Amino acid sequence: MTATDPALTALAQGWCALSLLHGRIEAHIERALQAGHDLSVREYSLLDVLSRQHDGEGGHLQMKQVADAVVLSQSATTRLVTRLEDRGLLARYLCPTDRRGIYTDVSEAGLRLLAEARPTNDKALREALDQAAQNPELAPLVRVVETLPAPT
Repeated sequence: MTATDPALTALAQGWCALSLLHGRIEAHIERALQAGHDLSVREYSLLDVLSRQHDGEGGHLQMKQVADAVVLSQSATTRLVTRLEDRGLLARYLCPTDRRGIYTDVSEAGLRLLAEARPTNDKALREALDQAAQNPELAPLVRVVETLPAPT
């Protein structure tokens, strides 16, 4: 295939549209969360991911799993955890069965902030998708996002 191959051109255009949609959604949600709750999208995502942990088998996430879930490097995730811990929104503790392991849990204050911010996040997401649906290039992607099954 050459650089002018129509299939590659279509893939590149699709990727650009997907990147544009992601950027618009993230920027819209970021503004709403910052204005209403002094949270970034990444901070909200981290609180959300950690709030879903449980005490059963496989219920606590290792830092690499958390980093993958919030789409950050492990070092960036650790810095983010530290910032939220400094704000009293997270707490770290040693794994009871493996003293080398460190778990991170959302504090009561973090759970309250997450509960307050969730409607803002959801509303901003809906607004961003509705705005993007007005763009002919982005509308097909919005339809796909809207029909994705909920994770189990």
